[in-house]
Amino acid sequence: MRQLRSLQTDHSFADVASRRSFIVNAGVSLGGAALTCLIQDDLSAAAPVAPSNRGEQHSSFPNFTPKAKRIIYLFMHGGPAQMDLFDYKPDLDGLRGMQLPDSVRRGQRLTGMTSKQKNGLPVAPSVFKFSQHGQSGAWVSELMPRFSKVVDDVCFIKSMHTEAINHDPGVSMLQTGNQQPGRPSFGAWLSYGLGTENSELPGFVVLLSNGSATRPGDPLQARLWGSAFLPSNHQGVQFRSSGDPVLYLSNPPGIDVTSRRQILDGLNTLNRQQYQEVGDPEIETRMSQFEMAFRMQASVPTLTDVSDEPESTFKLYGEAARRPGSFAANCLLARRMAERGVRFIQLYHRGWDQHYNLPSDLRLQCRDIDQPCAALIKDLKRQGLLDDTLIVWGGEFGRTIYSQGRLEANNYGRDHHGRSFTMWLAGGGIRPGLSYGATDDFSYNITENPVHVNQLNATLLHCLGINHRRLTFKHQGLDMRLTGVDNRGPIKEILS
Repeated sequence: MRQLRSLQTDHSFADVASRRSFIVNAGVSLGGAALTCLIQDDLSAAAPVAPSNRGEQHSSFPNFTPKAKRIIYLFMHGGPAQMDLFDYKPDLDGLRGMQLPDSVRRGQRLTGMTSKQKNGLPVAPSVFKFSQHGQSGAWVSELMPRFSKVVDDVCFIKSMHTEAINHDPGVSMLQTGNQQPGRPSFGAWLSYGLGTENSELPGFVVLLSNGSATRPGDPLQARLWGSAFLPSNHQGVQFRSSGDPVLYLSNPPGIDVTSRRQILDGLNTLNRQQYQEVGDPEIETRMSQFEMAFRMQASVPTLTDVSDEPESTFKLYGEAARRPGSFAANCLLARRMAERGVRFIQLYHRGWDQHYNLPSDLRLQCRDIDQPCAALIKDLKRQGLLDDTLIVWGGEFGRTIYSQGRLEANNYGRDHHGRSFTMWLAGGGIRPGLSYGATDDFSYNITENPVHVNQLNATLLHCLGINHRRLTFKHQGLDMRLTGVDNRGPIKEILS
């Protein structure tokens, strides 16, 4: 009797809710019909309908013939010191210990870590030797000897800048186009616009590695590869370095492939019924993700098993490539993913936040990445993939020329610096052997061709055949996009 009353109560509530919904929807429909006539122009200019959840590319993209099909993004989390790696400043050697001139600082804000330090802002020239390499004559630090051999395949941008002064907003700005949380990541935007080339693998994969100088408190939030307000099937899938590459990918004991297929078929039947009742598009996303996971059970183990690679591959990338989770191993996986059509491959390498002990820690970090970065370029080139794969290297900002804390003869630290920093690009759509932009004698202010983060992102999208102004998604009444309201186009001088 109690159950019957409960059912009757639920049924009555459903009837009332249905009547209310009918009345409300009827009113909205009449008003909506009138409103549609008034805003037809705005509707025609709204974002196109998103692609289905099965990985097809957006019907509106690419806007023109692309040079690149995919991106491998090598993100050095923490902010590499540009003047110790690629932005050579030889005239500073005689200025060690002098205070940074006010004419250079120009009243620009400092972080709380150095704004009130007792020794002021003492200039700390790099302790590392630089030399020129390749036909391009690019200046490269002694810390990157193997990478220096491939500089003719690389385009350096030495005039990057961002408003962010701390890590979380800085990384968010590079990865999502906004300092505030809640925006889709670059990889999610690309998946939304172009879909994936391989229905058995995610279009957006994330790989994490800890640097040899990784410090405490160096977090990476999953929202950095999230989809935010885009459909959730466009979020990045993190591959782990131990156990199953993707959580819950293996079947539990007692479940075989046939049983798993039967379970999914049953779930799909229930989900389709629910979708017909409520029309929530996330139900379709859930169904497509279940199907993707089923296909990944066969494709991912094959992808991550590098035992089929010849010895020459490990000689190229280094012995560290045999160790899952290392930067070298992740670079090798990135090449294997590029071969299989993964659209956006995001590598994070932690440990670049060198506020102290920079000379020793930077050596460790560069030892991690030097050979793998060079190997990735060479490997993609010999596989015929570099022409349509765009490699991006950089961090959320650069470092200050002045020392944080005590300046010693062979030891110093550097604070965050967003006013100028260096990134490099290689591959699809980018002119090789080029150095673009310049900074002053203190690597503090930009003197030629400033490049904002939004302009960099517009350039990367251009290489993939996307006009950054047209890659939009309607959210809370606004046409949102990766580059925000910034209308600066791609950097034409660095395009091939």
